[in-house]
Amino acid sequence: MILHDRISDILPSWRTRVNRLVNEYRDFKVCDVTVSQIYQGIRGVQIQVADISYVDPYEGIRLRGYTIPEVLEKLPRMDGCEFPMAGGLYYLLMTDEMPDFDKAMQVEDEWKKHAELPDHVISMIHSMPRTTHPMTLFSQGILALQTESEFTRRYNDGLTKADYWIPTLDDSIRLTAKLPSLAAFIYNWKYRDGAMIMPDPNLDWSANFAYMVENPNNHEYEELCRLFFLLHSDHEGANVSAHTAHLVNSALSDIYLTSSAAMNGLAGPLHGLANQECLRWLLKVYNSFDALPSKEEMAMFARKELQSGRVIPGYGHAVLRTTDPRFTAQYEFARKYLPEDELYQLVCRVYEVLPDVLKETGKVKNPYPNVDAINGTLQYHYGVREFDFYTVLFGVSRIMGITAHSVWARALNKPIERPKSLTTAMLEERVAGKPDTIEVEL
Repeated sequence: MILHDRISDILPSWRTRVNRLVNEYRDFKVCDVTVSQIYQGIRGVQIQVADISYVDPYEGIRLRGYTIPEVLEKLPRMDGCEFPMAGGLYYLLMTDEMPDFDKAMQVEDEWKKHAELPDHVISMIHSMPRTTHPMTLFSQGILALQTESEFTRRYNDGLTKADYWIPTLDDSIRLTAKLPSLAAFIYNWKYRDGAMIMPDPNLDWSANFAYMVENPNNHEYEELCRLFFLLHSDHEGANVSAHTAHLVNSALSDIYLTSSAAMNGLAGPLHGLANQECLRWLLKVYNSFDALPSKEEMAMFARKELQSGRVIPGYGHAVLRTTDPRFTAQYEFARKYLPEDELYQLVCRVYEVLPDVLKETGKVKNPYPNVDAINGTLQYHYGVREFDFYTVLFGVSRIMGITAHSVWARALNKPIERPKSLTTAMLEERVAGKPDTIEVEL
């Protein structure tokens, strides 16, 4: 399989680089940790090396070094399609190499071999109450697929440490192959007549989700899926879902256990629900006016929101100091495909006004929109109006990045993650300058 072959070719040089850093610079100090960082979620502490992606404050997310505009331009696409295939993106994330069309198609073809859901996963979802949250169903579905884990089988048979990455990659391919089918089945079962629609072998991975939920604007929604799944595929290695995946996988839990755990983190209101909160806020604004508000009306509305202590979702970012290129890509999509959509026009009006209003407060480091400021608007336009499903779409995309991180963690023999904790009394003694009594595990 092409990903096995390419990773096998480049892995020795990566292991050499990592071993040199560990052996020659093991005591080099990377950063200090302050009391406030300890008590505020170790925010900003550099605790992970993640080569799959990096957030540049002024250019946005870089996937294997490429900016979002570069990725959209350079990745191969199917004939007649505006946006790239996810197969090419997955090849890039896994190998650090921009693929040609044939390599992207080999990944897509491999996914097609494994796209069908096992009967026991379908039965498990059928057994759940209809009121079950779709993220719960999604996590359960991934967990139920664990019965197919090649890593677990081969580990139990005595797999050598140097080869851990191989069945991890096998499992990753099989899991990601099934994600559009799993998400579409959950959507159809929970919100529609429960039809189980098989993927179309003539469509690429991203477009198949649009096909399986029978979106009436199928061609346009296929293009949106290609764009959406690409933009959300990874976001460094230390956000909640990515860090959860790394922590769980470091215990040699297989990729199904790892990804299910990551999705449980993504389901939290402070992590993966931002897109639906942004849409709720936009609908609140929309319903507060009889027509598109003027710039002055919009500014006044935003100031009242801020003065009342409410946060305006979709604006600001922990790292970015400019408009999120992922927002821009979707903004351009909407300008082409749905320029008359009233919610999109409202997104434009907010974008015209809100950065300056936020700057007035003097408290906002980044007053510009992030990717969530427009995500929900596009899904809403194409009829996917069930807000609680949006995070499942996020998860379908993000597992591409999570599995790439996990494969490379196993390829580079990263150890189990085991940071050290301390008591409040120990911390009080340390800040008072008393001798350190904390034992350090080497």
